[in-house]
Amino acid sequence: MSVQKLSLTLQSNCNNMIQIPIESMNLMLLNVGLAQHNADWNWQNVSSPFTRIFYVVEGEAMLHLPDEDVRLQPGHLYIIPAYVTHSYECHGRFTHYYLHIYEGFKHEMNLQEVYELPTEVKAGEDLEKIFEFLCVRHPDALLPDSDPRSYDTSAQTSDYVARYRDMELCEKMELRGAMLMIMSHFIRKAEPRVWTNDERMKRVLEHIHSNISYNISVEELASVASVTKPYFIKLFKQEFGTSPVQYINNKKVERAQLLLYTTDKAVKEVAYKLGFSNQNYFIRMFHKVTGTTPQEYRRKLRP
Repeated sequence: MSVQKLSLTLQSNCNNMIQIPIESMNLMLLNVGLAQHNADWNWQNVSSPFTRIFYVVEGEAMLHLPDEDVRLQPGHLYIIPAYVTHSYECHGRFTHYYLHIYEGFKHEMNLQEVYELPTEVKAGEDLEKIFEFLCVRHPDALLPDSDPRSYDTSAQTSDYVARYRDMELCEKMELRGAMLMIMSHFIRKAEPRVWTNDERMKRVLEHIHSNISYNISVEELASVASVTKPYFIKLFKQEFGTSPVQYINNKKVERAQLLLYTTDKAVKEVAYKLGFSNQNYFIRMFHKVTGTTPQEYRRKLRP
């Protein structure tokens, strides 16, 4: 089987399939390390454009998410998706491995857009060995401090991204394999997100995510769905509860946030990279979705 044909196939009970090619799962390492705390892991309202994974070795702590409170226990693996605001609470000894990753954009849907991942999964000793291996191989990925304010900055993250991109190919392959093994624990218990039962709308979503870096028109999407423009707009809103334009803008803003966070590209460059020829329109749209301008968003991330 060729690499191009190798894929993960997600299938709901109604045979609604979305495929993620393995080669598109471009996981990038930001940080990995072992942290030991003693009632000093109590950070509030943490949110970043990357995914956090924890493997608990000793002790207990609480993870407060928007919709649930989770007790972190030894031998378990936890995941916090990007952009999810959360808090930590720790009243005693607590030792855990951490892994910060993000999916470098290629164009396809990322894992968490296709899967409903469980927050907690049981993991065996083999997982701890993988974390130990990552820590030994990448000691420079250790966080400088446990306070998110010390590393959740665009400048700091740009350094981490540059370090990853400068790795030898063999190192990237080795690292990617380890990260995929860790992620597989969540995928094993995940449920596919049923975006739609309508094959026309499924084609439309795949087209949007595959071309999010370009200018996508409603007429273009109506053509993909093989329906008229007025009917397409009505159908899209019925299926997804929002207009096609708003959906596209939300996805472009998510990508813009990550570009602003992980690169030093000027706002004009970010706008151009996402298919906007008018920088001012991009700024207005970004503000409408996030409540802040791109410049303000980046400024908040800098120390």
